[in-house]
Amino acid sequence: MYKILLLCLFIMLPCLAQAGDNKAPNPQVIIKTNYGDITVRLFPAKAPLTVENFLKYVDAGQYNGTIFHRVIPKFMIQGGGFLPDMSKKETGKPIVNESKNKLHNTRGTIAMARTNHPDSATAQFFINQSTNLRLDWTPGNPGYTVFGEVTSGLDVVDFIASSPVQKAGGMDNVPIETIVISEIKRKSLL
Repeated sequence: MYKILLLCLFIMLPCLAQAGDNKAPNPQVIIKTNYGDITVRLFPAKAPLTVENFLKYVDAGQYNGTIFHRVIPKFMIQGGGFLPDMSKKETGKPIVNESKNKLHNTRGTIAMARTNHPDSATAQFFINQSTNLRLDWTPGNPGYTVFGEVTSGLDVVDFIASSPVQKAGGMDNVPIETIVISEIKRKSLL
């Protein structure tokens, strides 16, 4: 009888471990800025490639010292790709667009910025200040991949979005006062 129980436990152990993984908390990061902190919970089950890519940049310190270089009130704030002098940071290869994940570009969600090519996202991201469902995937529209949501600091997002802007470095909507991302780091679960 003991051997049968042990055999059943041995067979069930991988299933139990996998079930436990599904209940593990989603990773969180803190975006530290000179305007305040923004905490974001990531959704690796819905956007695995995007979350892996983002965390790779976080762990490498890629975002440290970058800026929010594009802010549009009642739309979004975009950052992670430029330094205060408007020079562009080098990035890795682009990732595949995961916008069919049924996560919506609603207020407080974080999504990957990209060019007109759907699979061109690298390090830049944006936080939706308003609900922007026109950025979701629909047939004929590749959309923008949502991969997390703000859990605290939405007031910081709103404050950043209200920044006066100018044209700089060949881009519109650049904040006149530099909004620096001093660091993005993983939030400890303790």
